[in-house]
Amino acid sequence: MTEKMTWEKLLNDGRLGKSVAAGATKERSGFHRDYDRIAFSHPFRRLNDKTQVHPLSQNDHVHSRLTHSLEVSIVGRSLGMAVGEKLAGLPTGVGPIELGQILQAACLMHDLGNPPFGHAGEDAMQLWFSNPRNAHFFEGLTPEQLLDFQCFEGNAQAFRLVTHLEHNPGQGGMQLTYATLATLMKYPWTSPNAGEKKKFCAFQSEKKQLQQVAEQTGLLMLDDGRYCRHPLAFLAEAADDICYRIIDLEDAAEIGLLPFETVRDIFQNISQAEADSGLSQRNQLSYLRARAINASIRAVAQVFVEQESALLAGKIPFSTDLISLCPPEIQEPLDAAKKLARERVYTDHRKMELQIGGYALLGNLLELFCTALVERLANEKVSYKCEQVMALLKFEEPKYGDDLYPSLLKITDYISGMTDQYASRMARQLSGLGE
Repeated sequence: MTEKMTWEKLLNDGRLGKSVAAGATKERSGFHRDYDRIAFSHPFRRLNDKTQVHPLSQNDHVHSRLTHSLEVSIVGRSLGMAVGEKLAGLPTGVGPIELGQILQAACLMHDLGNPPFGHAGEDAMQLWFSNPRNAHFFEGLTPEQLLDFQCFEGNAQAFRLVTHLEHNPGQGGMQLTYATLATLMKYPWTSPNAGEKKKFCAFQSEKKQLQQVAEQTGLLMLDDGRYCRHPLAFLAEAADDICYRIIDLEDAAEIGLLPFETVRDIFQNISQAEADSGLSQRNQLSYLRARAINASIRAVAQVFVEQESALLAGKIPFSTDLISLCPPEIQEPLDAAKKLARERVYTDHRKMELQIGGYALLGNLLELFCTALVERLANEKVSYKCEQVMALLKFEEPKYGDDLYPSLLKITDYISGMTDQYASRMARQLSGLGE
């Protein structure tokens, strides 16, 4: 592959679903308007009651998906601006501020499609759809359509929300700019290329939108049918990595899963700074966390600029993240933070117990809705129970004779859009246990 991507196309401010360019104003660029549309959307609002790490936490200082997404967007903006200050050859009218706005918008929506209970919720849905006992629900789907459900992915659901479902259904969704959408696409391919890790960014229902975004931004096609990642998508990934590696440890110290001294030492190693010992432990960690994030931003931005040519040529593998290319003084303590979280935070008993309960909860909901769906699609007259279940989908209620694939998507749209509290309450009500 000898051709290279160009910033002129990569930073395309045309909008999906519109035939004219975004039309920036003096007050707001098109990328700034992307951010506003996402922040005022219903899926973004629901992130306030979705798990980041600790399900149904009673501690107000622990992050939800909403606060996590806001912080990732801030780090993304800083990365974009830092990179924009150093890059040469950006198109006219696009500078550090605009790069920061693209990253800020893409990072703000990176978790929009996550189901209740975080990654455990994703896995629960994948397991239910992959269980041979449930195969009768999916007779008639193409192999590619079936993979969409068996590999159900929050990234693909986020892309579906913003390109298809929200604001202008079927006409580009939020009608965001091509540059912002391409930056969101961490895995720019569909489910047949999902691989063992079950990672992809678009269902078959949004395959055309994926192709349009890729073509409009000039993403390179790989031999296996995948596209190269937009260079700024590496920065969006890094913003997420920086936040969860650092802030997950801060949350763990807050709720007593890790000793203050352990987290303090890792933050000091990243930031090469020390906090005033006269401050409270919480304030010491806040100070060191800010310094650690700043040090990480500087290192990642520098690596991006050094790797610009390779990124534009699509030569950085998807398995390589920018943190892994940072100097050892940044990379090693950030890797140590990630390892510590895996060993001591993500294995917390309360967290695992609630997640295990989430498997049964989401499985029961899928069983209920898919059973009613099969009855609804095959019969003009259905049972009262079926009517009641289908009515919960409101305006998206499938009708007799509808195709199975889009009807199943309406169910996954509904269930994945639930908050943790809503899913838990609904499961109790539907099981006859009341509130």
